Amino acid sequence: MLTLNNLAPSEGARKAKKRVGRGPGSGSGKTAARGHKGARARSGYSARAGFEGGQMPLHRRLPKRGFNNIFKKICTLISLDQLNVFDAGTVVDYEALVAAGYVKKAGPVKVLANGEIGKALTVRVDRVSQGAKDKIIAAGGSVEE
Repeated sequence: MLTLNNLAPSEGARKAKKRVGRGPGSGSGKTAARGHKGARARSGYSARAGFEGGQMPLHRRLPKRGFNNIFKKICTLISLDQLNVFDAGTVVDYEALVAAGYVKKAGPVKVLANGEIGKALTVRVDRVSQGAKDKIIAAGGSVEE
């Protein structure tokens, strides 16, 4: 029966650590398998991330494509049909969307014209697409940006 007092790894599962620098009879004495001279033979050596020993690094060998705009504003997108969960006459703002679970992180919110809306709501968010604005006003609501 296997119990905590007779647990043991299976045969060959654990291998002893190689002890280097313990004399010529060990097979890895003297230079301790580090070779002769050079940066890797010295204590304290550590190459920076991506260093390939002087060879042109991979991130410089590969072609570069595209452009990353560091000033890009990423909006949380809300569809019109998601706004149907609110009661008629409600003011839909950032706090209301967070409470409904549609917005999780801070930042600008944009309402898109996906779906239909059948209630008169006051939408007060950062951005509203032109199509969504037309549908909200047609349903009797208003848009405040």
